[in-house]
Amino acid sequence: MMACLKGLSSLHRICIPRQCGQRYISTAVAPLCIQLTQVVGAEPLKKKKKLDPQLVRQKEERRKRKIEKAIRRLEKNAGQLKPVDELEVPPAILQEMNIRKRAEISITEETEESQASILKEWSNYKYQQHLAEVTLIERIIASRERALQELRQESEDLWLEAIQIDQMLLPFRVKGPVATPPIKDYNVPDGDYIDKTTKWD
Repeated sequence: MMACLKGLSSLHRICIPRQCGQRYISTAVAPLCIQLTQVVGAEPLKKKKKLDPQLVRQKEERRKRKIEKAIRRLEKNAGQLKPVDELEVPPAILQEMNIRKRAEISITEETEESQASILKEWSNYKYQQHLAEVTLIERIIASRERALQELRQESEDLWLEAIQIDQMLLPFRVKGPVATPPIKDYNVPDGDYIDKTTKWD
């Protein structure tokens, strides 16, 4: 056994000839390890097809023209947005544009001044009306707060009852079925759902 180990230690690599190449056996002394290299298999390369340079050039030119055409189409429609059907004007109305168009009315300077003065008077009137309403609301709120404070000083229970929400202030009653009753022997109609939404690619 020792002689065998000495023999293996002297031969670190042993070459084994094979038909499709060579394999090596590597050994080591401590610890004794025997390793085999992997079998490297290969297959014959595929023959490259000889292409006509003119056909290759034509194919590249067609591909280039197709890309250029797509770029031109994108540049042409770059500023255009997708149309909204609800905002499009019907062609019939566009044809009647001259009929529907109103004639311009010339307004004199006196009329413009009169309209401006009327607008100022109306604005002033609405402003005064708003101030009067706000003042009245503030007075009502202030008087209510004073009344509640005095009521609280008199009786805490009465004050708690006074600040509760009156549920009968706006009486509303509803009487009837809470759901639609089913119809006996009702034949549900069958139908198809057709989506007519315009699709943009």
